[in-house]
Amino acid sequence: MTAGPMRPRIVAVETLDGLAQDHPAAMRSRRDLRRVHGAMGTRSIVLRALRTMQQTQRQATPLKVLELGAGDGSLMLGVAQALASAWPPVELTLLDRQSVVERTTIERYAGLGWSAVAQVIDVHDWAAAATHAAPPGRAAARWDLIIANLFLHHFEDAQLVALLGAVAATTDCFFACEPRRDWIALAGSHLVGVIGANAVTREDAVLSVHAGFRGKELTALWPASAAPWQLQEYPAGLFSHCFRAQRGEAN
Repeated sequence: MTAGPMRPRIVAVETLDGLAQDHPAAMRSRRDLRRVHGAMGTRSIVLRALRTMQQTQRQATPLKVLELGAGDGSLMLGVAQALASAWPPVELTLLDRQSVVERTTIERYAGLGWSAVAQVIDVHDWAAAATHAAPPGRAAARWDLIIANLFLHHFEDAQLVALLGAVAATTDCFFACEPRRDWIALAGSHLVGVIGANAVTREDAVLSVHAGFRGKELTALWPASAAPWQLQEYPAGLFSHCFRAQRGEAN
């Protein structure tokens, strides 16, 4: 999947993160991200992963699902449209530090039987609160499933240790789809202008790959625990890298 060695992760602040949510370039870039997800096949990758995480579908209804760094909520809406007929009702929380989920998006979730709410909070504040609230030992999971899409690569390893610790303390199922750090993905990141992406998206796409993951890098950051976890980390499609954690009997 790779050609030659790749350098270690380089995490840089992406341009979109520094723009006000109503800045025209930011609004255009969020629209670009929908096309980027389409080019990466993110929706199909997420669907394949969730359909194999059978424990999620065995939980009491309604399922409580949290998406970290949810943005405008459009990616999970596509996932919901594919899963609604097979899954029980879902209570979905779309967590992001900016308020960019439109009312029409919430209404479209409702039409599928999913109750969606947007939670505006910095993920580090969420992680600190979740970790503080967790009692010693294994606590009952607050979320049946936590998901992150093109989100974890924004953080340095030390920050990810804290964030993944909070995730492990509050759910039994976690899935992340991230940029893959290899030459194919890097080449693809330089070509996002072909799909009409603006300057912000073109620059951020390259930065995302440099901050992406490969091998077992996320596995190494997952918290050690006496409770058994099934961990799987793998490349997906041409440009993506996935991590799946499910509490249960060890392999």
